[in-house]
Amino acid sequence: MYDLANIEFWKGTIYFLYLFSFLLGSFSSSFLIEKFRANKKLNVFVLPTIIECLILVSIALLSNVMELQHPDVIACLLLFAMGLQNSYVTKISNAVVRTTHLTGLFTDLGIELSQLFFPKLHPNREKLKSTIKLRIYIILFFFGGGLMGGFLYSRADLKLNTLIIAAVILLTSLFYDDVRYRLIKVKRKYHQKKSGKHKHAFRR
Repeated sequence: MYDLANIEFWKGTIYFLYLFSFLLGSFSSSFLIEKFRANKKLNVFVLPTIIECLILVSIALLSNVMELQHPDVIACLLLFAMGLQNSYVTKISNAVVRTTHLTGLFTDLGIELSQLFFPKLHPNREKLKSTIKLRIYIILFFFGGGLMGGFLYSRADLKLNTLIIAAVILLTSLFYDDVRYRLIKVKRKYHQKKSGKHKHAFRR
């Protein structure tokens, strides 16, 4: 707004492009998830995660072979990736977690901590405590990731190659989620077969 007020329109416009990139990423992620969900695909979060990983890895690899002369374009791409991630993490957690909004996390944490002092108004204390623990873990990992990213970028001199590590973490979490889902599915089928056999034996 300051730049627009001083008739420096391009400087002001770039901030709107930053916001639009984040919005576009969030929209794209949600759109892909809903489309996959409508088609009843197995893991609706695969495509947004892969797109985010491709953006991160592409920027990192390009920075090794050429000088990146347009930092605003890189910023827009990274904000698009942030929008993607924030949208699908929000959907995964049923709006409990928003990975880019630390102030919101602290606000929710403060509200929930205050609710512990009023057990009559909030009788489900176990659920409340588990939510508080989740928010504390997220905040700790947020700070831990920020410190690790800063260390790898500057002290370890990895520069933009740090993004590759972020992409690897994302792909690992996606793989873990997929394996966990398959194991739960196998266990469910096994228990269903077992209970079916018991019912059949009882009828005989």
